[in-house]
Amino acid sequence: MSNPLIIVNFKTYQDAQGHSAEALARVMESVETDARLVAAVSALDLSSVVKAAPNLEVWCQHLDPISFGSNTGWIHPDTAIARGAKGTLINHAEHKVSLEQVAMLLDQVPEGFEVCACAANIDEAKSLAALVPDYVAVEPPELIGGDVSVTSADPGIVSGTVSAVKETNDQVQVLCGAGVKSGQDISTAIDLG
Repeated sequence: MSNPLIIVNFKTYQDAQGHSAEALARVMESVETDARLVAAVSALDLSSVVKAAPNLEVWCQHLDPISFGSNTGWIHPDTAIARGAKGTLINHAEHKVSLEQVAMLLDQVPEGFEVCACAANIDEAKSLAALVPDYVAVEPPELIGGDVSVTSADPGIVSGTVSAVKETNDQVQVLCGAGVKSGQDISTAIDLG
């Protein structure tokens, strides 16, 4: 088994923005672990976090499948890549998009730029896996930001998603999120597949 991937989503928490985002990234960069750590940061913090923690892998929290031109407020993948992004989340429960938009983004990003498509349930995970992102993360919306991990609240959705995604496309890796906060949560997620 390869080393686990742990994506820390900075969201828009006040203590994970601006200079605080840079400090948190430096802490992540200093952690000695066999796991692959990724910081998913605000587009506004992307450049400064990459500069502050050059050995940490940094992703965007969201990108838009747009062309250059009149797209006020949208985030073009090339702009993020030029500022050091190595991957992105898409379709997070806090920023839902259509399957068509996920497919368009996957077509637009260059090979090697990783995409983690987020799913609220097993059916959505299967639909996303058919589009062949690098990862599908199952995150029941009711558990996001809470104190109870999906691995203890609903372990069946994790193992069920693993089975459904592998049945759809065995090249797509499965992650889980929503309330995952401890080493035990991560260990349980790994045990669930």
